[in-house]
Amino acid sequence: MKNQNVLTTAILLSIALIVIPVFAIFYDVPLIDLQKQVLKNLVYAMLAVVLVCYIVGELTKNYSQTDKLWSIMPFFYVLYVAYASGWQPRLVLMLFVVGIWSARLTYNFGRRGGYSWKFWSGEEDYRWTVLRQDPFLQGKIRFSIFHLLFICLYQQALILAFTLPAVVVLNATKAIGFVDYILAALLIGFVIIELIADQQQWNFQTQKHKKIKAGKPLNEEQQNGFISSGLWSKVRHPNYASEQSIWIVFYLMSVAATGRWLNWSMAGCVLLVLLFQGSANFSEGISSTKYPEYLNYIKRVPRFLPKFW
Repeated sequence: MKNQNVLTTAILLSIALIVIPVFAIFYDVPLIDLQKQVLKNLVYAMLAVVLVCYIVGELTKNYSQTDKLWSIMPFFYVLYVAYASGWQPRLVLMLFVVGIWSARLTYNFGRRGGYSWKFWSGEEDYRWTVLRQDPFLQGKIRFSIFHLLFICLYQQALILAFTLPAVVVLNATKAIGFVDYILAALLIGFVIIELIADQQQWNFQTQKHKKIKAGKPLNEEQQNGFISSGLWSKVRHPNYASEQSIWIVFYLMSVAATGRWLNWSMAGCVLLVLLFQGSANFSEGISSTKYPEYLNYIKRVPRFLPKFW
C-alpha cells in the first residue's frame, strides 16, 4: 500500500465492508428472525466500541485503542451468539476455539506493552506513528478522518465481520459431527503455529537488544536487524499467514454447518486477507528502508505460502 493512497484505500475498504455483506445477504439464504436480531445487536455493540475507541484515541493521541481490542472483541461476539442460540454444541465449539485464539493473542499483545492499568495508554502500533508523518495525512482533520474511518470504523467492523460465520450457524439444522472437530483442530493448529512464530520473534528481538545493551557482538542475523530463521525462513510473515488461515477455517465451520460453500459471512475472511496484504506491503516497505538486507530476504523467502518444491 503506497502511503499517498492510504486514505483512499481506507475509504474504499470501508465501503466494501458494507456493500459486500449486504449484497451477499440478498443472494444467500434469507436470515431468520433470530439471526436478524442477533446481527442487529452485534452491529450496535460494534458501533459503540468504535465511538469509544475514536474518542479515547483523539483525547489521548494514542491511536492503538482498537489494537487493544482486536484479540478481545471476537470472543465476546461469539459468546453472545452462543448464548442467543441456547448454547448449541457447534457454537460452543466455535466459542472454545476463538477463546484459545483470543487468550494467545491477548497475552502476546500484553507482553509487548500493549496494555496498561491506565487503559487508554500502552504501546502504540508503530504503523500509526509512521502514518502520522505521511504528507498525505498531515493535518489534524485529515488524520482524524483516517482515525475514524480506518483505524476505528473499518477495523472494528472487520473484527465483527470475520466472526459472523457464528451467526450463519444459528440457522444450521445439521448436527455437529466429525468435520467440525477436524476444523476445530486445524484452527488450533494454526494458533500453535502463530504462537511459535511470535515466540521466535520475541526471542530474537530480546536477545538482540540484550546484546546491544551489553555491548556484546551480534551474530549475522542480529546484525541484519530482523529475524530470518525458524518459521521466518519458510515465509516472511508466518504470524500473518496463520492469522488469515485461522479465520478462513472459522468460515469453513459455517460451511460444515450449512453445506453451503458460499454464504454471506465469507466477506469477513476475504476482507481480512485484503487487509493483511496491505499491512504486509506497508510493514515490508518500512523494513526495506530500515534494513538493507531485507530486500534480499524478500527475494529469497515467500510472503505467506511456503515453497513446496
